[in-house]
Amino acid sequence: MARDILRKLVNNSQMAIDDGTYDIDASLPKSSKDLVSLIKTDLHAPLLTEIKFSSPSLGKIRTPGDPVRIAQQMIAGGSKALSVLTQPHLFCGSPEYFMKVRQAVNVPMLMKDIIIDKVQIDTAKKIGADMILLIESLFDKKFLSNVDEFIQYGHSQGLQILLEAHTSKELQNAINTKADIIGINNRNLDTLEINLQTTQDVLAGVKEPRPIITESGINSPDDIIYLKKCGADAFLIGSNIMQSDNIEEQVRTLVNAY
Repeated sequence: MARDILRKLVNNSQMAIDDGTYDIDASLPKSSKDLVSLIKTDLHAPLLTEIKFSSPSLGKIRTPGDPVRIAQQMIAGGSKALSVLTQPHLFCGSPEYFMKVRQAVNVPMLMKDIIIDKVQIDTAKKIGADMILLIESLFDKKFLSNVDEFIQYGHSQGLQILLEAHTSKELQNAINTKADIIGINNRNLDTLEINLQTTQDVLAGVKEPRPIITESGINSPDDIIYLKKCGADAFLIGSNIMQSDNIEEQVRTLVNAY
């Protein structure tokens, strides 16, 4: 069962590639702002807020609506950057959603997808992404072959790399790459279960000059304070905000955790 979930995510991306999801004819500029600098200079909790309408674990999160309005509410609440899902299968995302938001805002944007092919990285550049997500476990578990090659290709396209780990071993492998930002996913992609203590366990004894973003399962200011004490520098939050009746106020509450 464990590999079935990861295999399903990989297969979804291959399906989207085959369907032409990433066949985009665009050349949008990325943000003039740098997320690494924003994280290092933020006096409050630096949030990377995520626009997603469904997920494999929760199913439908929010009725698909205007992603631009949602993005503007997140930024008004104090979000420093946005993550926008471009994966159609299970996540109800699309490059078109991303482009609509990109044309409306000037904050750094992460193209959030299960990236398995360089064609997706090419699309990220075309739609004005500042960053892409790579998942260390896909390389460690041999779904994909060479993380360094993907990182180098992303850099050649002017993109920063957020490389996500879930275990101590994955983190060490991630640290040994030239990724720009390291992510710790509190969700086990083998089981979809979430445990915030993952960040504490994985970061124990680790000194890393690059920003550490903790991801998944963050629901309250108390969660943010706990994760900051564990060594996280920034916080990727999606479902909690997308489920809120007042997105701007919910983001503001989380940003002001400290």
